[in-house]
Amino acid sequence: MSEDRTQEHAQDHAQDRSQDPARDRPRDQTRDRGHVQEFFGARAAGWDRKFPGDEPAFATAVGEFGLRPGDRVLDAGCGTGRALTALRAAVGPSGTVLGADVTPQMLTAAHEAGRDADGALLLADVARLPLRDGALDAVFAAGLVAHLPDPGANLRELARVVRPGGRLALFHPIGRAALAARHGRELTPDDMRAEHNLGPLLAGSGWQLTSYADEDTRFLALAVRTP
Repeated sequence: MSEDRTQEHAQDHAQDRSQDPARDRPRDQTRDRGHVQEFFGARAAGWDRKFPGDEPAFATAVGEFGLRPGDRVLDAGCGTGRALTALRAAVGPSGTVLGADVTPQMLTAAHEAGRDADGALLLADVARLPLRDGALDAVFAAGLVAHLPDPGANLRELARVVRPGGRLALFHPIGRAALAARHGRELTPDDMRAEHNLGPLLAGSGWQLTSYADEDTRFLALAVRTP
């Protein structure tokens, strides 16, 4: 990706995130399910047009995730399903791909884009997944952590549905510093996605952080489900 395209891409994401429900509101309201549904529901129809260049980054992240043919994987907070095609390619026809999102309009957009051909879509809150314990081999989550109402408890719920030794990927198609710069602000030490905060958060939620990359063009943290 060229420097000009990187800057443009970062700016586009920053402009959208400047209206994010997790900005400039008290914590008890910012990640409330209703606020998340309202924010993303209003933007679902145009989401893919606003970020047309993201799918290669999703595919690259899935490629680094280490999925194998036959794996059972959930795209948690799948939005318009931009990861589903790459996830299906990784697990093959014998695998299982699920996409769960709390916003109906996002799932409608995923269906209209034909991405339900690559995975089953579920209207579900990641805080209360309709899956049995240990049902999955992996969870992929793009842009999800900042919108979790209770990050510790919600990451434990993701751990509940993944077998011991299974995997978690926390992804965003732009890094923390690039996003903050386009907001005109600096990163703060209490940023949840900072490695020194994310590692302990995951450790207390049933995961062990195994890989951490925070670059201008992507954020990708990988973790393994602990016994």
